[in-house]
This record gives sequence, structure tokens and C-alpha cells, in this order.
Amino acid sequence: MKKNVKERFLEYIKWDTKSDEENLNCPSSNGQMEFAKFLVEEIKNIGIKDVSLDENGYIIANIEGELKNVPKVAFIAHMDTAPDMDGKCIDPQIIENYNGEDIILNKENNIILSNRDFPELKNYKGKTLITTRGNTLLGADDKAGISEIITAVENIINSDLKHGDIKIAFTPDEEIGRGADKFNVEKLDADFAYTIDGGEIGELEYENFNAAVCKIAINGRNVHPGSAKDKMVNSIELAMEFNSMLPNVQKPEHTEHYEGFYHLIDFKGSVEKTDLTYIIRDHCMDKFNKKKELIEDVTKYLGIKYENAKIDVNLKDQYYNMKEKIEPVKYIVDIAKEAMIDAQVEPNIKPIRGGTDGARLSFMGLPTPNIFTGGHNFHGKYEYIPVESMEKTVEVISNIVKNVSKLSK
Repeated sequence: MKKNVKERFLEYIKWDTKSDEENLNCPSSNGQMEFAKFLVEEIKNIGIKDVSLDENGYIIANIEGELKNVPKVAFIAHMDTAPDMDGKCIDPQIIENYNGEDIILNKENNIILSNRDFPELKNYKGKTLITTRGNTLLGADDKAGISEIITAVENIINSDLKHGDIKIAFTPDEEIGRGADKFNVEKLDADFAYTIDGGEIGELEYENFNAAVCKIAINGRNVHPGSAKDKMVNSIELAMEFNSMLPNVQKPEHTEHYEGFYHLIDFKGSVEKTDLTYIIRDHCMDKFNKKKELIEDVTKYLGIKYENAKIDVNLKDQYYNMKEKIEPVKYIVDIAKEAMIDAQVEPNIKPIRGGTDGARLSFMGLPTPNIFTGGHNFHGKYEYIPVESMEKTVEVISNIVKNVSKLSK
């Protein structure tokens, strides 16, 4: 029985697929593999025979087309949800004909999705919203993308549209930066792709942050406070001083558009030892490198100032700005832009203040811009998605296939 995108989404978010950064396996959680097995059957049920699931949890499927002289296009989404918040036992609210007012997510704990805090809510008056109940995330990132891709492909299979080969792929562990680690680009065999992993309706992105993670271990010296003068080195105090030496204006809460940042995402400490974890982001490679250099400079300075302390820094690049790889084939952005216009969606081309699988895939030889899912406030209890936005994404995917079918290699 054919399902619509809303039905699929509500079914898919029941699966607990939260990724786990501490688990080095791929996928990093059993729930992802179980969901992947379910999706394989779902894909087969809509009429796709050429589908595979590998031992690392990657799904690749091919819909063979009648047209052999047109590019092969792929659509990609990720199966995991963010480890930032619980993704188990998701019990969504469905609000039909939304009235534009505040939405009570959880009356008992006074959790409210307020149009004052989230003014874009007013854009969806009269629409159907799917929200959380204030104690889990929703999972639109990126089960909305999976729902939209499968629904669009099913519609295409059941239409009379003549097209080239269409590829779909679903990946594990995107939320912990490993989504492209074991992706078999050669097996996918596409000329270009689109991740369906963006936010609000109209988003079209082909620029993203350059990204690094920085882990800092500070070893101090604990001495009884009664006799600590000139002897104690409090690693917590040193860590606080370290953080204060980074530019305050270059934090996520103070930046937008093309502005990069340092983001302290974890702090665990005692007098004897403190561990800090930062993520470092910037669209400009030169500014990105200078941010990393400042970390090194601060480390050296504090190492001299506190000679009885030891500061170890581990800096690791995660991904780079895909703009470099997309601009030579900019026509693939234009294809998506035209597809949105044809769906009566106003394209909003802007840089991603984050990353997608497409960033790394672009550097692996598969140029991959990013397209909206329709969701808002990912990774937390205020997450919501309008059903009508999901329906537009389905239409945009179908329009991309139509536009690609007019091209020749």
C-alpha cells in the first residue's frame, strides 16, 4: 500500500537511531543497523530490486532508467539522530491548521514552543505541524530526508516520467562526523548527488564550514589547600583562563552568516586534571587555519606561564568547504534552484553553518549540494516540521529528476 511522506516520517521516527561518539564501530549504534534493515525492505516494497546493505550500515539502491545518455543523479540522507538529546520513544504531536500561537510541548514541565523565541513559526499559520512533546528530539534530521527521498522515488516509479538512472543512499553516523567514512562512491556510480539534509523550506546550500575538533588535556598539581601557596596548579582555573583567551565574539551565540567560531562542547575537570573539547569552524580556509594557530599559541603561552602544568592539544580536521568542488560544476546547483521554482518554492541559497555528508563526498569525487527537508530547531526538544514543507521537498526531488532527464552527457 502506497504511503505518503507524513505517514513514512511518523513511522521512521519510532526507530531509536541515536549515534554514539564513544563507540568506534560502524554504525556506532545497533538501532541504526536495525533501521537500515527495515529500510531495505521498505525500498524493495516500492519496487526497487537493486538495493544493498553492507556490514557498515550503508544502503545503496539503483533505479534503472530508460535514458542512458543523461547524468546519473543520487539522493542521500542519514539514518542516525544526534546524540545531543534522547531519540527514543518519540511521541510526536500533530497540530493541524496551526493558529500561529505558542505551542505547549509539555505542560507539566512548562516547555513551550514560543513564536516569540521562534518567530518563523508564524510563517506556518494554517499548516500542519509535527512537534515533539518536550522530552525528546523529533528526528526530522534526517528521517524527514529519508521519508522524502523514498516517497519521491516511489512517485517517479509509478509515473510515466522517462529518466536516467537514479541512485539513493542512506548513511550511518553523520551526526558524529563519520557519515562518509566508509561510503563507497564507486559503488554508488553517480555523476553528482544531493543530500536532503537541510532546514527550512527553500534552503539550497553548496558552501559549508571548514571544521576541526580540538581536545585539550590539562594536568595540574593538587596540593592540600591549606598549604597550597606557590605549589598548587589548579587545572580547572587554568582551563578557564585558556577559554578566556579565545575571542568572546567568536562563539556560536555571537556569530552568523560567514562568521566562524570556537565552540566549547565539553568540559570535565578536577584540580588535578581537566579535559576540554572544542569544535572550530570557519568558511574561509585562511581564517580557519588562523583559528587553529591561536589554539596552539595560547597553549604555548600558558605552558610557559604555568611551568608545573602540562597541556596537551590534539587538533584534528574533520571536513572542508565543499564550495571548492561544487563551483566547477555549478550547473547542479542551478538544476536544484530551477526545481524549487517549478515547485513554487523560493530558493534560499546560503552557506551551511555546519556540515553534511555532502561536504566530504564532494572531496571524494561526488559533488553534493544540500537541499531542505523543511525541519526547524534540529537536535533538541523544540524541533518541529511542517508537513507541507516535506511535501514540497518530495516535489523538488521529482523536479530535479525531470530536469536531469533533459540533459545529455
